[in-house]
Amino acid sequence: MTSNSPPAAAPAPAWHTLPVSDALARQGVDPEQGLAEDEATQRLQRHGPNSLPEPVGRSALMRFLSQLKEPLVLVLIGSGIATSALGEWVDSSVIFGVVIVNAVIGYLQEGKAEAALAALARALATEVTLLRDGRRRRMDAVHLVPGDVVWLAAGDKVPADLRIVSGRQLRTIEAALTGEAAPIDKHHDELPADTPLADRRNMAYAGTTVVAGQGHGLVIATGEATETGRISGLIAGAPEIATPLMKKMSEFAGLLLWVILGLAALTFVIGVWRGESMANMLVAAVALAVGAIPEGLPAAMSITLAIGVSRMAKRRAIIRHLPAVEALGSTTVICSDKTGTLTENAMTVTELWAGGQVFGVSGQGYQPEGEMLPQGTIVVSPAPTVGKPAGGALRETLLAGALCNDAALYHEKQQWQITGDPTEAALLVVARKGGLDETTLRKEFPREDELPFDSARQTMATLHHVESRSVLYVKGAIEKLLPACRGMLAADGSETGLDPAALEAAAAQMASRGLRVLALARRHAAAGAVLGDAMIGADLLFLGLVGMIDPPREQAIAAVRTCRTAGIRVKMITGDHAETARAIAGQVGIVEDGAAAEVLTGRELARLDDAALQAAASRVDVFARVEPEQKLRLVRALQAQGEVVAMTGDGVNDAPALKQADIGIAMGLGGTDVAKEAAAMVLTDDNFATIEAAVEEGRGIYDNLVKFITWTLPTNFGEGLVILAAIVAGVTLPITPLQILWINMTTAVLLGLPLAMEPPEPGIMRRPPRPPRAPVLDGVLIGRVVLVGILMLAGSFGMFLLAVERGQAVAEARTIAMNVFVAIEILYLFNCRSLRLPVTAVAAFSNPWVWAGTGLQVVLQLAITYWGPLNAAFATAAP
Repeated sequence: MTSNSPPAAAPAPAWHTLPVSDALARQGVDPEQGLAEDEATQRLQRHGPNSLPEPVGRSALMRFLSQLKEPLVLVLIGSGIATSALGEWVDSSVIFGVVIVNAVIGYLQEGKAEAALAALARALATEVTLLRDGRRRRMDAVHLVPGDVVWLAAGDKVPADLRIVSGRQLRTIEAALTGEAAPIDKHHDELPADTPLADRRNMAYAGTTVVAGQGHGLVIATGEATETGRISGLIAGAPEIATPLMKKMSEFAGLLLWVILGLAALTFVIGVWRGESMANMLVAAVALAVGAIPEGLPAAMSITLAIGVSRMAKRRAIIRHLPAVEALGSTTVICSDKTGTLTENAMTVTELWAGGQVFGVSGQGYQPEGEMLPQGTIVVSPAPTVGKPAGGALRETLLAGALCNDAALYHEKQQWQITGDPTEAALLVVARKGGLDETTLRKEFPREDELPFDSARQTMATLHHVESRSVLYVKGAIEKLLPACRGMLAADGSETGLDPAALEAAAAQMASRGLRVLALARRHAAAGAVLGDAMIGADLLFLGLVGMIDPPREQAIAAVRTCRTAGIRVKMITGDHAETARAIAGQVGIVEDGAAAEVLTGRELARLDDAALQAAASRVDVFARVEPEQKLRLVRALQAQGEVVAMTGDGVNDAPALKQADIGIAMGLGGTDVAKEAAAMVLTDDNFATIEAAVEEGRGIYDNLVKFITWTLPTNFGEGLVILAAIVAGVTLPITPLQILWINMTTAVLLGLPLAMEPPEPGIMRRPPRPPRAPVLDGVLIGRVVLVGILMLAGSFGMFLLAVERGQAVAEARTIAMNVFVAIEILYLFNCRSLRLPVTAVAAFSNPWVWAGTGLQVVLQLAITYWGPLNAAFATAAP
């Protein structure tokens, strides 16, 4: 049978709004036959393979050449060309050597290129069962085309975007795409046009995973046309964001460039006007330019940031892009995903209702350690317990949850892991906390029959052999189970009358705290009974309620508190439900009152224009049911208001916003490859609290960079003033371009770089974030630079003139001037170890590198002053 091609020009419909028959007709396919092979080949040519394109990276040569485009580097290159033209080969060789060293350092530190799109391509499934020419076959998913009919079963990765055609208890995990931790029940009924992506239960999306049931679906999009592919486009479209330091240093370099060129031109003009030769004045202008340019600054920045990378790695934060180190210290807002970032990404039972009592359950994640205590009990020393026996209605509730269950819990690689539905796994964990091991229970009470979960019925039932009779256990939605119950268990395990109002109130209270609520019931059946809908529709005995949630990480609560103390706002942006988001936000401290906190949903955000969105982004701290492009819009809205935004996340749906943010932070353990490759930083322990440590390091690194700039600029300023003063006074240059390079490069390495090793100063996390528009150097620091530069001018130029007046040779006088510069730099170095505290308040030996560098610098100055080979190379002489 041949399939009819859909109209080529027809616009893509909203597939979730169409009945199955209309969707099949749109794709021109018979669900019993599938596409004909010839038709599939034509569609493959038209739509392309079901894969995402690999990103095109820059060549190694282009990466190296990009290091040479900085304004100050271009001035150095120009200076090198000028000295070469004048035959000053030693000077030009040293200048070009400095340029090449800086370029190599930048090239090596740039790291591996972005590979987010490649990771997205790997996220797609590799093999699939589909229907072609009336028969099922296995095929590489890359050959799928719109119109193919695909079969799904538990454990499969969805290979393309599908419209569900039919399904039996089909459930998928879509946390990586939508942010919702709980499995999603799938059906084939059409949905309203404005249904958000996370609620489209008649669709299955590429890259998500089937955890239960089976079914088949119609391929409606492949490759770049899928939701995953659309996210790929958002990642590719997100620009590379310059960090605050990069922006400020670019502005600073631009300003410095014009100042240097202006002073060099002034020097040249004044000298020629005074009758000096143009060649000599060109050398003087080059000397001033070389002196005024902080040649060591690019290398110092790269090395300081690299030291920060090493420090952060020890604190479990891996930096993928060097400038991200400093960006953390500038952060004013952290936009955090909920699932897996602030929470455990592990459904956990936190509350039980049984026999009229409410029990709180302690413990985190899938580790079966914790206690169940009646609410109101005061725990003096809450040591975790394992297997404390439960009794009465509580035991029966736990027993039902463990037996009416298809999940498995096991210990592997030093951690507890699950297979199957996370909701069912949570029931196994809480049963173990109550002393019930599912492996033993399944042997003692073997399963005779089952009625799998059905989204229409909203219940699951299993029949078990218990002491010569059969017992039916049922779990599901309370509104489905309650009408079928004739009574309930009291706390001691005896039967009592049903109180529907009390049960509904208890369930409503759990739901108001963001908990997912399951009801459990049982009934006895005759031996050999056949399980069916009629058996679970009446005569049930109500056992209890179970409330579960993906709980907040304990460390995240403390980390959020510290961030707020440091003046950093934390906002939650999640794809999960509004009530769940509100509850978690209240528990971790993002909002003061979780119950009253304002929450904006994706549907509400979609109605806001850019101005209204900016106001909402500033005002609201919790956003729920948010789609990937809306996360992107929120990050951009905050950036438009001058905020420095850090975005944390672990899912595919977080990747575009991770790349757009000033610094994207991905989870290393539970995060997807897509999120890691889009981020600038990866947390190896998935701990939100690690961000706090990283922010502290980032602030310390920025402090150290400012210390280096404050220390190095007076030297450059003083050298420029000395050259200018000599030309104005009409005397010989007190210092040559080559000697200036010696001072700048040796002191930058031996004296300046030790400042990068300074530890963070006390109270650094009690400061507010730096204003994003604040300059690198404020008025006070600029005043210091000018003052010290003038002192260097007075000291070196004065000593040079004094030496000449006493009849010493020019080479000896220049050597004295060089040593004066270095001596002042050494003294000023100790003053710059803290820009906030007096010298006496800084521990003398807290940074031994300062002392080691000073000692080596003294040795080098002695060598260039007294050692013959260096005297010859640098035109120096012993005074």
